Amino acid sequence: MFETGTMVGLMSEMLRLASSNRVEIPLVEPFLEMLPPPLSDLAVLPLWKPLFAALVVPGFATLGLLLLLLPWIERKLCARIQWRVGPKEIVSWLGGIIQLLADSLRFLFQEVIVNRDARRPYFVQFVLLSFIPALLPILFVAAGTIIAIRTEYSVHMMLALVCLFPVFILGMGWSSGNRFAFVGTVREAFMYFAYEVPLIFSVIAMVLIFGTGDPIKIMETGKLGIVLNPLAAFTFLIATAMATSRLPFEIPEADQELAFGPFIEYSGIAFGLAYVLAYEKLYVLSALFTTLFLGGGSGPAIPPLGELSGALWFLLKTLVVMIVFASLRAIYPRFRIDQALRAGWSSILAISLLAIVISAAEVMLWA
Repeated sequence: MFETGTMVGLMSEMLRLASSNRVEIPLVEPFLEMLPPPLSDLAVLPLWKPLFAALVVPGFATLGLLLLLLPWIERKLCARIQWRVGPKEIVSWLGGIIQLLADSLRFLFQEVIVNRDARRPYFVQFVLLSFIPALLPILFVAAGTIIAIRTEYSVHMMLALVCLFPVFILGMGWSSGNRFAFVGTVREAFMYFAYEVPLIFSVIAMVLIFGTGDPIKIMETGKLGIVLNPLAAFTFLIATAMATSRLPFEIPEADQELAFGPFIEYSGIAFGLAYVLAYEKLYVLSALFTTLFLGGGSGPAIPPLGELSGALWFLLKTLVVMIVFASLRAIYPRFRIDQALRAGWSSILAISLLAIVISAAEVMLWA
């Protein structure tokens, strides 16, 4: 009896919290009012902001949709730039839009082969553990005013979790027991040190200007970081291209020399998980760029959507940033490893330091 009462009290408290901090969407309010009391109370629970942010936008549902669409957008966009057609056979009347879904089904039914030289426990575990730095940063992303975990250090937490990505990639390459995977792993390590410092410096420059790491407060300032400090924005873009192995920095997974680099021994669904890893990282870094440099979810209000209006503007800006990175594949040739490292440790690092100086000067002038 005590346990039943405790569960009822816990459920009542959850519903009270959900009602006091839910996503306001005027478009769906009439439908909620039509429901009888028990159902109307339960219908509010999915609109609880932390839950809605984690599961819908900017969370897992949005990430899953982008993972299905972005590779297709990248293939079609690069094909058009280079006067090709791109994928079109899967649902041809829609231009092959569900190509990645077909690829995912193929990966799902393929055998996962673990070669005899691989370190078996780590080989399987690292590809699964790599989703920790891919999914956890989304909890600190603010789509307008919708955020799962809001703190003064949200931007710091996102950056810290993103910096864990290379650790798992290095582990995947090391556990493969393959010489080509090892070479790709070493290249990933070199690239990691080349872009990590400029990336951190560019974020520090913007935190100095805004005086906070809270993405909602940054949005409420109404200022565009790309205008306040264009050098920091430029550094962040270059570092993101290096961090996500986008051309011209597709060095760890060089097709001609290493095939798929650190992931060459992965097959089946394990390969599918490794394949989307770069897109997940691109989504997180593009979301961070939108937050710091493009005003987050700021934009003209759409009254029927309520708080979803800010989420919509945030997603549109983030998608544009991701498409810009996708187009690089059709434009630039790949750098050599020495060229990328020289750029990271010289010009990009110098620009990031200059960005911090500019931010510090602006803060002193505004004080």
